[in-house]
Amino acid sequence: MGSPHFTPATFDYLRDLAANNRKDWFEANKTLYRTALQEPALRFVSDFAAPLQRISRHFRADPRPLGGSLFRIYRDTRFSKDKSPYKTHIGIQFRHDMGKDVHAPGYYVHLEPGNVFVAAGIWHPDAATLKRIRDGLVEDPAGWKRAARGRTFTSRFDLSGESLTRAPAGYAADHPLVEDLRRKDFIGVCELSPAAARRADFLEECAAICRAGAPLVRYLCRTLDVPF
Repeated sequence: MGSPHFTPATFDYLRDLAANNRKDWFEANKTLYRTALQEPALRFVSDFAAPLQRISRHFRADPRPLGGSLFRIYRDTRFSKDKSPYKTHIGIQFRHDMGKDVHAPGYYVHLEPGNVFVAAGIWHPDAATLKRIRDGLVEDPAGWKRAARGRTFTSRFDLSGESLTRAPAGYAADHPLVEDLRRKDFIGVCELSPAAARRADFLEECAAICRAGAPLVRYLCRTLDVPF
């Protein structure tokens, strides 16, 4: 076990960025951005490749600084009232091989002062993908329950995300799984303490969490006809 990927300096930088979310401050502290955030995150991604492949060979830990697993720091403000130019968290997504072509499930690591978590599943799938997942629940309710209610998954994850207020059109309001059919996101979240992210074993902890999320991810892959 080596040195921690993320240190107090990482979270100090994110706090300072939140307090100074302006282009002039960001550019003046570009070196600190690289040393406290970008380089540790890319090292984490690179080191996560081997444990991720042991979970499934169809997911990618891509350490490229642009277009890889690390989300860019720049916010898309085109359709937002909040015009702050920079994200104040680290977002890392381990995408499925087919993630660029279909809305495939994946894994996600989020680091922010006071908010650290690992997620598994699909967030905001498009309408066609969402219908396939809902149809899969109707066709194989036992498989869904094994994946999302089984001890392996629930030992680390809680289902999260947005839901409709009533059953979606075309699905029975009295269906035994109506609460799941109402979901707009099929994602599990495992919350961690910021202290956990600063420990040397954080990568191993994330790998163990992703293994626990495998039943949900495997189920979603099967439902969407993509390999796990």
